Amino acid sequence: MTMPSITQNTINNLSKVDFIELVEVAKVAAVLAGKDILEVYHQDDFGIETKDDESPLTTADKKAHLRIVEGLKGTDIPILSEEGRSIPFEERNDWSLFWMTDPLDGTKEFIKRNSEFTVNIALIEQGKPILGVVYAPVLDKLYYGGTAVGFSKMTSTDDETILNHRKESTLEEIKNNSARIVASRSHQNLATQDFINSCKNSELVSMGSSLKFMVVAEGNADVYPRFAPTMEWDTAAADAILRGLGYNIFQVSDEGNITSHTVEYNKQNLLNPYFIAY
Repeated sequence: MTMPSITQNTINNLSKVDFIELVEVAKVAAVLAGKDILEVYHQDDFGIETKDDESPLTTADKKAHLRIVEGLKGTDIPILSEEGRSIPFEERNDWSLFWMTDPLDGTKEFIKRNSEFTVNIALIEQGKPILGVVYAPVLDKLYYGGTAVGFSKMTSTDDETILNHRKESTLEEIKNNSARIVASRSHQNLATQDFINSCKNSELVSMGSSLKFMVVAEGNADVYPRFAPTMEWDTAAADAILRGLGYNIFQVSDEGNITSHTVEYNKQNLLNPYFIAY
C-alpha cells in the first residue's frame, strides 16, 4: 500500500479506513519480524554485541529491524527505529506522522530464552501514539489497535478477542482495593517496591518487555508503575493500544508525584519520564 505524500493536510484527511489499512501493514511487518527473531532464537549463537549504552544487541534485533523497514516503506511514512540510524531532532521535529519501532523489545529476556519479548510498531501523530502493534513471537500473541481506529484487539492461534474498555478508577481507588500490579522482571528497584508497599493487599505480576502493558490491556493487572528508564520506542506501541481502551500513561515528576500529563513522543531527548499506567 502506498499512502499519499505526508503533509499536515493529508493527515487531517486520513479516514478510519486508511488507519485500519495502516494497522494491517504494521501487523504483517510485526509477524514477519517475529519469524526472523524466532529463527535466531532457536540457534546456539545469538551474535550478541554491546551497544554504547551497555545494552545488548543481537542478530535478531538487526534482522527484525530490516524486516520492519521493508514492510513499512510502502506507506511513505518516516520511520524511527531503535536499531536504525540516529535521526537529528531538527529533521524529525518536522514529522507530523511517523512510525516508531522497537524491533526486539526485551532483548535481555530474549537472551534468557524466557519468551517475554516483543516486536513493537507504533504510529505517532503530533507527539501522540494513535496506532500500535505488539507481537510476542514465542507466545504467538498479536495485540493491535488505538484511538485512530477506535478499538484494541488481541489474536492468538486464529482466535480474535476484542479487548474491553475498563471502568474509570482513580489511582487511590486502585491502591485501596487489592491492586494487581505488574512490574518489570529485569528492572525492579526501591521506588517500585515503595509503590507496591503503598498498596493494600497488592498482588504482584512480573513480566518482561511491553507485555507488562498487555497484562493491563487484558485486564489481568490494574496498574503498571515504571520508575526506571525507558525509551520512547519501548512504550509507544503499547501506549497506543492502552489509549484505545481508555487508559492513560501519566508522567511522574522528579519529586515522585503523579502529574496530569501523559507521556509524549518525538521529544528532543527520546528518554521517557517515569510513569504510571492505569
